[in-house]
Amino acid sequence: MTIELPNDPARADVLAARPTLWTNPLYRDDAIADASLPLDSSDVDAAEANWKRLAPLLETCFPELAAASGAIRSELIELKALRDGLGYGDPEFGRVFVKADNALPVAGSIKARGGVYEVFVYAEELAKREGLLKDGEDIRTLAGPDAKAFFSRYTIAVGSTGNLGLSVGIAARALGFKATVHMSSDAKAWKVERLRKLGVEVVQHEADYTTAVEKARDVAGSDPTIYFVDDEQSRRLFLGYSAAASELAAQLADAGVTVDAEHPLFLYLPCGIGGAPGGVAYGAKRIFGDNVHCFFVEPVQSPCALVHMMSGARDLVSVYDVGLTNVTEADGMAVARMSAFVATVMRDMLAGVFTVDDASLFRWLLLAHETQDIRLEPSATAGFAGPDFIVKHPQGRAFCKAQRIEGHLDRATHIVWTTGGSFVPQEQFEAFLKTAAENR
Repeated sequence: MTIELPNDPARADVLAARPTLWTNPLYRDDAIADASLPLDSSDVDAAEANWKRLAPLLETCFPELAAASGAIRSELIELKALRDGLGYGDPEFGRVFVKADNALPVAGSIKARGGVYEVFVYAEELAKREGLLKDGEDIRTLAGPDAKAFFSRYTIAVGSTGNLGLSVGIAARALGFKATVHMSSDAKAWKVERLRKLGVEVVQHEADYTTAVEKARDVAGSDPTIYFVDDEQSRRLFLGYSAAASELAAQLADAGVTVDAEHPLFLYLPCGIGGAPGGVAYGAKRIFGDNVHCFFVEPVQSPCALVHMMSGARDLVSVYDVGLTNVTEADGMAVARMSAFVATVMRDMLAGVFTVDDASLFRWLLLAHETQDIRLEPSATAGFAGPDFIVKHPQGRAFCKAQRIEGHLDRATHIVWTTGGSFVPQEQFEAFLKTAAENR
């Protein structure tokens, strides 16, 4: 199938696989209040309550969470030397931070917020349904030998390019579940090896991410003992990510950051299928309303959210439909078709999408390591382009003018969400650094 994208200032760059910024013509105020959306803000409240209730069990399963009383949190780091290295030293760039989900405990990526959440919520639900956990009973019993023996009769399955599979596999095995991860052809070998060492069955497909998910869904659909974590359709994944926004809000307050009409907030969120960035964006809109502007960021050859949302089509549009290859070193974003669920929620709520090339990902990886000792994998660096697109790009300037914030950029706050990297083996990380140095 071939799709003709509509006329748009970003169209030529998208089709030529050049870095660009697309701003959403449907973006509007108070979009989160739309009653036709498939969820509402009370669902985020419920997710936050779930995280708090699960915290004692999480702490029992993962001792590294003891200092945070079972919470899975990341630091908010203000850029200093890295800021100058990126060219953001001028006051017009406001304040620039990294939300360091690259160093999240348990799974080492943003996927810990979704994959761990869904597995643990399902485990509690299953235990209650089968009479293993009664109301008011200590949830930590689900980490005991009887519960693990019970859970071992069930399998958690997921399709993944890598990081979601890691988070689901780690969480499932911690509770005693069997786990199967269906991985695409572009999944990195070290992620496959790590999963297998955990006792996770890895099924590798000689195809892309979308095919891996479809195969995993088909297998799970034929066996009632298999629970499928559906990255394309899962509300639980989405809501697990959404709770990150309240964590960010508290950290911004601690850093003395004001968010209002004269102090806009920009979030730059690397996007694969869209669940993680969509969930974070939804949670942020719930808290900050129209004063936060959320942008997805994608590789130039894999901009699945951009091409679908730009097309305006009802049916999902693939990057293959517009002649792009879906080939990128950013394995976590090598996705040809975005989630239909996320597309529906983000339709009027997403400010835009910008794209980056692989060479820039490696350059930023090296710069982050050298200047502020931030350890990233290539896909996690994509958001570093955000402030430049907003402040300097013609479409960014037009967006700020339309939003009536062009005179407030020196008071803005930019959050680059770094999504993975701390679990990358040293040998692999050194290979990333070598690639970056060779292309400097």
